[in-house]
Amino acid sequence: MEELDESIEDHSFPQEKEMKMVDSSSWVHALRRRGDGAVRERVRVLVTSGQAVWCAAIRLELWAGVGADPERRMLNDLEQRIPELAINDEIWQSACDLADRCRKAGRRAPASDLLIAACARYHGVELESADAHFDLLKTL
Repeated sequence: MEELDESIEDHSFPQEKEMKMVDSSSWVHALRRRGDGAVRERVRVLVTSGQAVWCAAIRLELWAGVGADPERRMLNDLEQRIPELAINDEIWQSACDLADRCRKAGRRAPASDLLIAACARYHGVELESADAHFDLLKTL
């Protein structure tokens, strides 16, 4: 967590860089000392380059899992620094459509993952994720 904390700088929303939505599955690795090193590095690069974005659903997932005060401070800091992509009615409908396609394919994904995937698609950004559900959702 300290390594990521030290690498976070105050960034404006860079228009010339390709933004990438960092899912909570990757944030968890990035914020833990024993998180997967490759995932931690990918998130670090996105944060330090100002390319990392998220949405309210990702923030909620992180807040639901936060424990100790250092984690709370880090999440509060990230809220000030990471741009948040809006979730509108069109995104909610897209998430419902994606859920329907999952069901028709005989597969399931958590509602939060459906919403996050729909949000990323709507805003035209890729997802940085360590969650296999997103691999499935890319195919639908």
